[in-house]
Amino acid sequence: MISASAVNSENSLDTLRHSTAHVLAQAVLDLWPGTFIAIGPPVEDGFYYDFYLPGGKHFTQEDLALIETKMRDIVAQDQPFIRKECSTKEALNLFKNQPFKQEIIETIQNENTGDKKVSLYYNPPGEFVDLCRGPHVESTGKLGAFKLIRISGAYWRGDEHREQLQRIYGTAFNTREELESYLAQLVEAEKRDHRKLGAELDMFYFLPEIGGGLPVFSPKGALVRHLMEAYSVEKHLASGYQLVWTPHLARSELFETSGHLQWYQENMYPPMEMEGVTYYPKPMNCPLHISLYANKLHSYKELPLRLFEFGTVYRFERSGVLHGLTRVRGLTQDDSHIFCAPEQLGHELTGVLEFVVQMLGAFGLREFDAELATRPDKFVGDIAEWNFAEEALRQALGASGIDYSVAEGEGAFYAPKIDIHLRDAIGRRWQVSTIQVDLQLPQRFDLSYIGPDNTKHRPFMLHRALFGSVERFMAILIEHYAGALPTWLSPVQVKVLAVRDTHEEYAKYVVFHLRERSFRAEVSLADEPLGARVRSAKLEKIPYVLVVGDDDVNGHTVGVNARGSSKALRGVGLEEFYQRLEQEVVSHG
Repeated sequence: MISASAVNSENSLDTLRHSTAHVLAQAVLDLWPGTFIAIGPPVEDGFYYDFYLPGGKHFTQEDLALIETKMRDIVAQDQPFIRKECSTKEALNLFKNQPFKQEIIETIQNENTGDKKVSLYYNPPGEFVDLCRGPHVESTGKLGAFKLIRISGAYWRGDEHREQLQRIYGTAFNTREELESYLAQLVEAEKRDHRKLGAELDMFYFLPEIGGGLPVFSPKGALVRHLMEAYSVEKHLASGYQLVWTPHLARSELFETSGHLQWYQENMYPPMEMEGVTYYPKPMNCPLHISLYANKLHSYKELPLRLFEFGTVYRFERSGVLHGLTRVRGLTQDDSHIFCAPEQLGHELTGVLEFVVQMLGAFGLREFDAELATRPDKFVGDIAEWNFAEEALRQALGASGIDYSVAEGEGAFYAPKIDIHLRDAIGRRWQVSTIQVDLQLPQRFDLSYIGPDNTKHRPFMLHRALFGSVERFMAILIEHYAGALPTWLSPVQVKVLAVRDTHEEYAKYVVFHLRERSFRAEVSLADEPLGARVRSAKLEKIPYVLVVGDDDVNGHTVGVNARGSSKALRGVGLEEFYQRLEQEVVSHG
């Protein structure tokens, strides 16, 4: 046996959280003997561990405090984390009463060749042992500040046909101050939850008769979508992209050629048979865009060819991972596929990154970084092409000025990529735009163009989506702005309130002229007290609430209550307000 510190001396946040998850499992087994334990990895904001309680019992929220107390007892004992390697045969015997651990060990036996070894971690002087690759901190006393957050359900290995487990989520940090800051962020995030705000602001719903993961958008939400998409289309056309439209389903042969039926079928909706032909709802737009490209012969003079579509795709996400608009089964991507000559690749990548910066900035999102995912150990294709594509991605990132890190070996088996992450108003990190150099689909579909030498050449192909998906991007915007969308994007920009019924005609006059200037305005008639109507308009998060009374009727003015301002402006001339509103709306980019 050797100490854990000899295996890993770096007390990273992931290691800290992994070790805390280990202590969570030990505490649960002490409190509920006979519990089956599954897995407990670190995740981006903390850790979790999956359990099956004896007799099918369920944890309660009150149990979390009890478990935390037990965990602190284990921390106070400063138990060392001791690593040991053993054969899979020994491990199976050791975990003979833990069926989930046994299944993991059996998987290792089936996948590996030669000596089949696994690593275990002990916490003496107790009897707790876990099957684990590690690493861990040196001892439980080295753990930082932690908190158990919530309980949820989880299927074993993500399969809804397998056992349903209980997942306990927690988080851990090196210091109490970091933990308190994160917990405060959670409170703020709950206030900004797009699922809650989406219903309160009457923007979108999930209706049981339609099905999980399939949102429907009411008029206000649909208008926001339209504004997002219209702005995007305008900018794409100005940047040399060509609009295309492809259907929602296609013949199975297309997805056989693309490889989706081989690599992605478990996430696709089932096929349908019509007139002896098999069709699938499309899980991605790329095979259909490729078909458009391949439909005719192209010259090098036509390249780069940039095809763009707001294409709706359908992916069967498991019910356990569905989450509001951020994880749905029907999603619309701002999808583009760029076909270019090898010598054009660097320029195209630089242009896409500039487009990302401009597009995100127009929506008020200006804090972001990138991650370059490179060739994994298992890959397909020519290594020279991989090196060429990765170097082009590196150079484009360098030219963009965007801060980036390299995720070595994290690319897809068929292509390297860049992922763009942004930080929202409360510091959370979201992955949005993706740019991928595809090295395989041009070969699978035998794509070509006629070069200057009058012979066929293989084009490079870029996949890129700037929003990621309209639904997810809308969720990010709602949470970033806590529902108070920028004026240009707000479904209602101005609400005009008549103080009394004698002012209603003037209120309608103001709304009429606002609409004539293409502003989105509504009138609120004097059918309830003014204070109640002002409060209601503020809850709707309308950018401007105008109040009109006797002086305004006589002076052709309005009282302006700007969202976020504690002081109302009285006697503002109509033309002055129109100009202020117009300047604010057009200034977003």
